[in-house]
Amino acid sequence: MLDTATRPAPGIAVRCSRALRSPWSRFALLVAVLGAAGTLVLLYEPQRLLSEGWPARLTGSAAVVLFALAYGVCAVAFVPRPLLNLAAGALFGTALGLPAALAGTVLGAGLAFGLGRFLGQDALRPLLRGRWMEAADGQLSRHGFRSMLAVRLFPGVPFAAANYCAAISRMGWAPFLLATGLGSIPNTAAYVVAGSRASSPTSPIFLVAMGFIVLTGVGASIVAWRKRDALRGKDA
Repeated sequence: MLDTATRPAPGIAVRCSRALRSPWSRFALLVAVLGAAGTLVLLYEPQRLLSEGWPARLTGSAAVVLFALAYGVCAVAFVPRPLLNLAAGALFGTALGLPAALAGTVLGAGLAFGLGRFLGQDALRPLLRGRWMEAADGQLSRHGFRSMLAVRLFPGVPFAAANYCAAISRMGWAPFLLATGLGSIPNTAAYVVAGSRASSPTSPIFLVAMGFIVLTGVGASIVAWRKRDALRGKDA
């Protein structure tokens, strides 16, 4: 047997493999992927879909499926979900636009959760410090389904932020995706309905949808304010 001191040093391929498997290398890859996604959004402006319309050759279920896939990718690339939901309603109406938007929402959340879980969790979990971050991590880890359901029902937390916070926590895949799908229904439906009725902004249905969006936004702000005061009281 060779003595430890006389063993040959690992080859460059082995060293590179170890470096790529390290938590911070994976986190750097996550940052690079998200940066590239954001750059592509700025360059190609997928929001032009609202004004230019959907490819004319695609109709029916094929168009809905492709839109849902594109929605999921755009959501990971930080395209605002309200814009995508309005586009779903404008292009497909409520009956087809709502399932397309919900499918895209769950797909986008799942992609972001997977990226954060596999590329960022090991590097970022040791950095969870401070009462607010520890409280959020504990809530998501212990009460994942109901916490994520509340986050999706009251859209005060940005979609991407909620996805990556959940990924860094110990929350499971199933409760995350189920809570995202169920909790996103009301707000997504309101935007899809508003998009489908955008040509008649004075119609009662459009006004009800916009009123619901405003009320949920106000409710989310109140809840966030009360939570902030509660945490400040604990810090005192």
